[in-house]
Amino acid sequence: MAAANAAAASFANLTNKLDYLSQPDLEQVRQAYRFADQAHLGQLRNSGEPYITHPIAVAAQCAEWKLDAQALMAALLHDALEDCSVTKIELIERFGSPVAELVDGLTKLDKLHFNTREENQAESFRKMLLAMARDVRVILIKLADRTHNMRTLSDAPREKWGRIASETLEVYAPIAHRLGLNQTYRELQNLAFSHLRPWRYAILSKAVAKARSRRRDLIQKVQRELEAAFTASGMQVRIAGREKTLYSIYTKMNEKHLSFAEVTDIYGFRVIVPSVIDCYTALGTLHQLYKPLPGKFKDHIAIGKLNGYQSLHTTLVGPSGVNVEFQLRTEAMHIVAESGVAAHWLYKVNNPTESTNGDRLSSKWLQSLLDIQDETRDAAEFWDHVKVDLFPDAVYVFTPKSQIMSMPRGATVVDFAYAIHSNVGDKTLGAKINGEHAPLRTELKNGDVIEIITAPLATPNPAWLSFVRTARARSKIRHHLKTLGQADSEGLGEMMLAQALRAEGIEKLPDDEGKNQLIWEKLLRFSGNKTKSELLTDIGLGKRIASIVAKRLLTMLTDSGEKQDALLLTRERFAEHETVSQGGIILDGSENASVRFATCCRPIPGDGILGYLGRGEGLIVHADDCSVAKKLKHKDSERFIGVEWSDEPIRPFETEVMVTVINGKGVLARVAAALAAAEADITHIDMEDEAAQDATDLRFVVAVRDTTQLETAMRNLRRTPSVLKVQRTKDAQ
Repeated sequence: MAAANAAAASFANLTNKLDYLSQPDLEQVRQAYRFADQAHLGQLRNSGEPYITHPIAVAAQCAEWKLDAQALMAALLHDALEDCSVTKIELIERFGSPVAELVDGLTKLDKLHFNTREENQAESFRKMLLAMARDVRVILIKLADRTHNMRTLSDAPREKWGRIASETLEVYAPIAHRLGLNQTYRELQNLAFSHLRPWRYAILSKAVAKARSRRRDLIQKVQRELEAAFTASGMQVRIAGREKTLYSIYTKMNEKHLSFAEVTDIYGFRVIVPSVIDCYTALGTLHQLYKPLPGKFKDHIAIGKLNGYQSLHTTLVGPSGVNVEFQLRTEAMHIVAESGVAAHWLYKVNNPTESTNGDRLSSKWLQSLLDIQDETRDAAEFWDHVKVDLFPDAVYVFTPKSQIMSMPRGATVVDFAYAIHSNVGDKTLGAKINGEHAPLRTELKNGDVIEIITAPLATPNPAWLSFVRTARARSKIRHHLKTLGQADSEGLGEMMLAQALRAEGIEKLPDDEGKNQLIWEKLLRFSGNKTKSELLTDIGLGKRIASIVAKRLLTMLTDSGEKQDALLLTRERFAEHETVSQGGIILDGSENASVRFATCCRPIPGDGILGYLGRGEGLIVHADDCSVAKKLKHKDSERFIGVEWSDEPIRPFETEVMVTVINGKGVLARVAAALAAAEADITHIDMEDEAAQDATDLRFVVAVRDTTQLETAMRNLRRTPSVLKVQRTKDAQ
């Protein structure tokens, strides 16, 4: 009876908070309560209270944020699917599809227990974040659930404290902060801190209580002087004290190696004013009252934070020389500052037609989660991308048209390019910062004006992944490289299959329409591929042999009535290279990721070449006298295909030259000048690590058009003073 009374009393407290709902909505919430109460009948919390008190507490927190009736119903029912054998269909019939979807989303999250295995944890986080991105109410209910669980964590077995508190600190608190839910963020941090470090929490609590009593007179004096100053200026303001949380004091002491006495900004004031212009007027009043501390003014109204937060911050030298921080903001800014994305509902109750800055910015971040998911199928990779964006410490930069953009601290030029548009990022060639050329890896600083230089043929470089900071840039680069590699491999595979089919006497590859569609379907069943594109990609990557696929395709074509061209068959067989098993390919340097030039021999136009189809590696081109290629041919001859240089390659190719020189002042400059005179481009230099000797070897990787240009460069080197020997190096693995 006592338990039933406790549950009824807690629901009565909830209904007192629902005065913003219409009567029909209130009745729906009441029905959800009755259903949940019946479903959880007989279940108890660790504290011994009826289980229904937990869903009521979660719904009460959602009511504080003025969430709609559907969210409150889902909060009351959030454990019903998991713990009470209630089905989703039953919820749809009783409460409608939107409520059932919310409950289902929350249940899926709760069923995923966090293991030490990283991939399981990553999958859990991905599901939670994507559910949140589709409907932000999911994460608001989840955060309310986590907050109540943290408030009652002391009733749980002590061995669970560390895991749950760490998870709260590492995942849920940052998400609350990213969505601007600062009140929830601060509470979750403090609750997690009290269970992770109870001894330190207790000591800090006592220290803050003592400091509070010591500073009481000072704080009251500041408040009186503030009220008098604003009354004299005729401005209506609301003044509230602000105390730094224990966790933020602890982290500041830890990071900056300070004692408690050295933390000076424990107390501060918030000044709430009627309008934006009043924020700046009030700032003038404050600066007349107390002297400002140089370099301690921040305008987060003109330049809002990433989670929508807006305020003016200033630190002043108050009475007795004590530094006091002031935050000035409007009522609407205050709602966003405390409730973030939940301000959408809070603000809508009083201002139905307006939206808040926090709402717009949070929606942008939520949408970015869906964009990243579209391009990242691996859960660990997805979580890796998102983690970067959960702790944004911003810098503010400008486009050439003076549009301001907020970027995470440590972001580079490439991050900026992708923030403008993915097409700009993909085509980035270079950049100017404040009118001067700068490397793409340059980190951005506040106030930088950045101009991105693009080129139609430019593509993302895999090396960018080593320095980009934002999840958006990282996922876009990876997605582009995967797509590009697949498209290149498919094109190469098509060329190879067509060439292999010519060797069988068929002029061209049949299309996959009309009567040929059945032939392709049979061929795909034979190869085990789902699509023609997949089969061609496999051939391009060397996972399938083009000549074997061509022979099978020939059988199917002849069965359907197509005849081999005798003249073509004779010509192809006559021209076929004796040691090569598959048809030939022409190379001009435009092959991108599907063709790689072996670093053991670095072939260039003019060299005899062979193509090796590595398993899953695409086509690797070797010089025909390369010792590595000879070993591979002996072991794996059927994987070689004939390749030859185009008459007009479109780019230079890299090869390696070793120059033995007499050590002396200026010798490297003379060697470099000799190479430059032959228009050879030096891409890499390697010198011996040993202490300086009379003679030393310099290894140059140079880019040249062909063997003729290389010979010219080597001739120039041999004529250079101090050069003893010049030779092209191969098999230098």
